[in-house]
Amino acid sequence: MDATDRVGTAGPTASEPTPPAPRVTVPGRTGAVRAGAVRRGRLLGLALACHPGPALAVTALACALAVGTGLGGPRSALVTAAVLTGQLSVGWCNDAYDAGRDARAGRRGKPASDGTVRPGAVWAAAGTALALCVPLSLACGALAGAAHLAAVAVAWLYNLRLKATTLSWLPYVAGFGLLPAAVTLTLPDRPWPRWWTVAAGALLGLAAHLADTLPDIAADRAAGISGLPHRLGAAGTRLLLPLPLLAATAVLAFGPPGPVGAAGGAALALAGAAAVAGPARGRRWRKAALGGAVAVAAVDVGLLVLRGSAQV
Repeated sequence: MDATDRVGTAGPTASEPTPPAPRVTVPGRTGAVRAGAVRRGRLLGLALACHPGPALAVTALACALAVGTGLGGPRSALVTAAVLTGQLSVGWCNDAYDAGRDARAGRRGKPASDGTVRPGAVWAAAGTALALCVPLSLACGALAGAAHLAAVAVAWLYNLRLKATTLSWLPYVAGFGLLPAAVTLTLPDRPWPRWWTVAAGALLGLAAHLADTLPDIAADRAAGISGLPHRLGAAGTRLLLPLPLLAATAVLAFGPPGPVGAAGGAALALAGAAAVAGPARGRRWRKAALGGAVAVAAVDVGLLVLRGSAQV
């Protein structure tokens, strides 16, 4: 009797591993589960490729401005939907266009470049979102729609051309500066926003560019991107970032007529703390600077709503 016979009759010895239990499969079920998991993975990858954090932050900012301006529920919802589709198109365009560059640089967390979702699918999503954005924007009114579509256009221009140049800041400044106009021009009498709301939006746009780029400066440089933050370097960008954040809050506090008041003083204090704390903690949390910028934007929106500065 050989060793195989002994195992078959007496079971495994102490020195032999227990054979694994046979895998039971259900015909037709395994393939369906695997296909479903792949589809869910692709849908999740597509959702992550739109840059959900910045997209939702800008959409929330527009929604708060719309509500604070007095647009009412339906018009506020329309503005919010237009801004959301525009932001989705910009985020998907960014990841699809950079897919090859991100793959060569080995950047993580980029679904369009790591095989999670095909770049073609991301381009299709970007085009679909843009196609929805156009009628939604124009439904807000011709002037409001033109203002918002101009903001979306400069964001696409950033993705396709200006991101790697010294003018990388310009689309952010123009896009955020146009956002108050896209809101106020939706009102029945089509008023233009006050200068301080436009100036504050432009300053927040510059800050958003610096904060969003700061964690990826080294990787972007390796990929051949040389925008304004990359030329300043991480240290220079970290030092510059608090200035536009504080300036935006100061413009909103001191721009409208009348005394600054307790609300303006509190906003300046909160914005100052967030503007400094975000870049300072960037070494421990890579998105801390962006989080600080979002916090300052939230403070500024609160100040606008309290003082009614978003209206003419």
